[in-house]
Amino acid sequence: MAAGETQLYAKVSNKLKGRSSPSLLEPLLAMGFPVHTALKALAATGRKTAEEALAWLHDHCNDPSLDDPIPQEYALFLCPTGPLLEKLQEFWRESKRQCAKNRAHEVFPHVTLCDFFTCEDQKVECLYEALKRAGDRLLGSFPTAVPLALHSSISYLGFFVNGSPADVIREFAMTFATEASLLADCSVKPCTKQLHLTLAHKFYPHHQRTLEQLARAIPLGHSCQWTAALYSRDMRFVHYQTLRALFQYKPQNVDELTLSPGDYIFVDPTQQDEASEGWVIGISQRTGCRGFLPENYTDRASESDTWVKHRMYTFSLATDLNSRRDGEASSRCSGEFLPQTARSLSSLQALQATVARKSVLVVRHGERVDQIFGKAWLQQCSTPDGKYYRPDLNFPCSLPRRSRGIKDFENDPPLSSCGIFQSRIAGDALLDSGIRISSVFASPALRCVQTAKLILEELKLEKKIKIQVEPGIFEWTKWEAGKTTPALMSLEELKEANFNIDTDYRSLPWACASVKKIKRKENGSW
Repeated sequence: MAAGETQLYAKVSNKLKGRSSPSLLEPLLAMGFPVHTALKALAATGRKTAEEALAWLHDHCNDPSLDDPIPQEYALFLCPTGPLLEKLQEFWRESKRQCAKNRAHEVFPHVTLCDFFTCEDQKVECLYEALKRAGDRLLGSFPTAVPLALHSSISYLGFFVNGSPADVIREFAMTFATEASLLADCSVKPCTKQLHLTLAHKFYPHHQRTLEQLARAIPLGHSCQWTAALYSRDMRFVHYQTLRALFQYKPQNVDELTLSPGDYIFVDPTQQDEASEGWVIGISQRTGCRGFLPENYTDRASESDTWVKHRMYTFSLATDLNSRRDGEASSRCSGEFLPQTARSLSSLQALQATVARKSVLVVRHGERVDQIFGKAWLQQCSTPDGKYYRPDLNFPCSLPRRSRGIKDFENDPPLSSCGIFQSRIAGDALLDSGIRISSVFASPALRCVQTAKLILEELKLEKKIKIQVEPGIFEWTKWEAGKTTPALMSLEELKEANFNIDTDYRSLPWACASVKKIKRKENGSW
């Protein structure tokens, strides 16, 4: 061990002597890890066990930022538990389902006591002591019930905490901030303004009434045990998007990331110029490595999914304050005042729930011109020399170019203007619902490819998701009176007409077999 590191270790050991038994740092140093990286691993894993810190170090052996002196950011939240938490989580799910995702869904239900601040890795355990001191000091006066009053505005919905209970909670936050400043030499700003538990934030104005109705259905009469929880996050990725890997991915090139189900990936939306379509550049939280990854192997995760819970202080609901102080103080320190160790299990369960919710959405094409103007529609919009013109506003503005000319549109008609509008409305409704689309299959009929393209445009996915043309879902026998298969646009013609077609997609064998059966029926050999 270098001389400078030996001095640092001695300084840290003396300062924390008697606070952790046994020391989590010593086993890591005995294995040969430098002091600064061992402390970094402990801080990143919530100082739970030396085994977790060791696993973190092994995963981050190729992390280019491993030796960078970048501390974690910490925040203190007051979090509900029990029946109230269950009802709030139910509100989270229903509000997301009915009104799409908003900013409140990025974080679990909480009241912010101290916003994010930095703390050096070697002083993190001092924050735990500060939390314990603040909790013990306010234990006797902490309110047995925290009153919540619903407040609503055009872009915010939540519960306000008022009156003397709010004053006590603010005093607890101020006490923690003072103790943290003294013990850990941190600059901590406690919340001095209106205490609130956010239910919805930055939502669409037309969703306000629905959100209010859902919020009023939350029963507030249940008793609730509140916990003060200390969380940390990686300050480098505050403004990044967080993705969660759904499937395993083995890199095909040296600049690609390895993915395991449940991995979290940080993605900077402003730094995606190098990524080709369907790919993103991200940094793995598990390994710290940067590289390319297929976007359709991931799903959007919440911001707080990557936060690490360090310690929590539980305020008991016992009415006898003296017995609560004497009888529960030891159990709080040894039991409830502990890190949460089931994070990986909950992440796996969340992943399994996400996969289980995957479904197929079937959409019919929009209104087609021949259903409005009849089978002779093409004669109404064709000039004698075979050019297209628009005789009615419900005809499309133009038609794509086809190698055999305009006559092939007769049995492969496009959408009408109303059909185009219908398709866009359908896409807008899907965007509003928060449904995430990962793949799109379309019949080779022009009207179907048009519908798929317009829906993707409204979802802002027209450049990210390619349309996979599948002949097996072409239902021409139901609507077409002719005895021959309609002449359809080729993939090259669709590409030329600015449709984002996946030219690498190959039809599934069962779909090809279905088409062959139709042709046999057409030839009388069925």
